[in-house]
Order: sequence, then structure tokens, then C-alpha cells
Amino acid sequence: MNSNQSLPPRRKLPARYIAIVTPLILSVLMTFIVSFISTVKNLGIRPELPHNWMMAWGLSWLVAFPTLLLVLPAVRRIVGWLCEPPSR
Repeated sequence: MNSNQSLPPRRKLPARYIAIVTPLILSVLMTFIVSFISTVKNLGIRPELPHNWMMAWGLSWLVAFPTLLLVLPAVRRIVGWLCEPPSR
């Protein structure tokens, strides 16, 4: 028996949350990766790396998430101006 068959269906957020969830996930992933690279480049691999990285990531995310919320509408307009819409 497949283990997924015994689980109840996962509830999804309503579509109206896409405008918040997309920049939330994007900002978490991007700042996580970029802050790691920047921290390692600046400090090297040291025992305090995880602490320094998480401090850098937290600050980066606090700036990135609201910035994405503000600029995403303009980015969508620019992309719409540069790219053909998908064919249906």
C-alpha cells in the first residue's frame, strides 16, 4: 500500500495568497544562498560560520521580502513588455 494513500488530502492556500507566497519563498531561498556565499567569501570556513551566516541571512531576508513585495508589480510589467505572453 502506498503511504500517500493513507494521508488526508493536503489543504492548499487560496489563490489570493500567490502574491504574498511567491515573494516569500523567493526571498527565503535567494537570501539563504546569497548570504551563505557572501559570508564564506568574507569570513572563510570557521567554527562561527553558522552563527554569522544566520545573522547575515536574517538581515538580508528582512530587507529582501518587503523589497520584493514593492518591486514585483514593476518587474511583472517589465517582463510583460519584454516577453510574448504564453500561447494557450
